[in-house]
Amino acid sequence: MSNEANRNEAVDVNEAEADLRHETAEGAPEVAEHDRLAELEAQIAEAKAAVLYAQAETQNVRRRAEKEAADARTYAATGFARDILSVADNLSRALAAIPAELREDEKLKGLVTGLEATGRELDSVFARHGISKIVATGEALDPNRHQAMMEIPTADAEPGTVVQEIQTGYMIKDRLLRPALVGVAKKPE
Repeated sequence: MSNEANRNEAVDVNEAEADLRHETAEGAPEVAEHDRLAELEAQIAEAKAAVLYAQAETQNVRRRAEKEAADARTYAATGFARDILSVADNLSRALAAIPAELREDEKLKGLVTGLEATGRELDSVFARHGISKIVATGEALDPNRHQAMMEIPTADAEPGTVVQEIQTGYMIKDRLLRPALVGVAKKPE
């Protein structure tokens, strides 16, 4: 006998049982009451399951919203921080470009001191907002924090080690704000 024939026969038997039960229930009110009770219990179980599902879904939505709000508070300054990094880079370049003899000149000493103080204050503001420089030189290349711009043949460092930092990288809390642009050691030819 085929599966379809078995299914059809099972449906016919179930319908026959239901008809017989219905006919019997008309004559015996306790059977009808039992059927009604079983139906109500099934509805209660279904309603309980629906309530539990809705509570779980509500809790998941609440947790997700709390995490998104916490991330928004924590990383709100990301766009501004990325923009201000170029200011920090330019200030560092300006200070590095001042020759030693000009640093000692009495006329420029105040200017140099002011620029250095501005750089320290900028670093202090970064630290208060969880923005930190990425240590690159001497470290193994980490593609999550460093971006290799060139390979430098050298016997002084292991291949894959950062030997030159072209641009400082920064983290904001535990996220990458900007990768460090670096030169990486390779075996000399």
